[in-house]
Amino acid sequence: MHRLSRIGISWQEQLLAGMDWLARWRGRERDMPAHLLIGLDGEEAAFFYLRRKGYTVVARRWSSGNLRGDIDLIAWHGPLLCVIEVKTRSMHDMAPAEAKVDSHKRHMLRRLARQYMRQLPGEESPRVRFDVISVYLLPGVEREFVHFENAFGWDENRDDWE
Repeated sequence: MHRLSRIGISWQEQLLAGMDWLARWRGRERDMPAHLLIGLDGEEAAFFYLRRKGYTVVARRWSSGNLRGDIDLIAWHGPLLCVIEVKTRSMHDMAPAEAKVDSHKRHMLRRLARQYMRQLPGEESPRVRFDVISVYLLPGVEREFVHFENAFGWDENRDDWE
């Protein structure tokens, strides 16, 4: 990635952090539970993490309208379409954050990914990869990211990463 692009991403991240601070200062987030705010912070951090790694993020919190749930991030990594689930924690627990992506969540993400792909132009579907990113937002420590590329596949029988 070019140096100017990295500077642009850092600037965007700082601008967004400033806007978040302003929203908190004005009391706009009072009606959201703390765990949802932490999740949003983690998704935002993962968004910039992926941008720095050269991904092209095309959707955030995508939902189909007729299916339950949403996809946290959808991004292109070269010719590969990546469906990304972000799990955020404010401390290290006994079980890692990515352990929360259970069979029900994987099934929901597969259904949503199929729905998203139906909307893409062209006759051929792209190759799809399902990733999980664990984000640890620990007080006083730099953000920690654990990126599981190809964490699970289209077939539940292939899910041996748990």
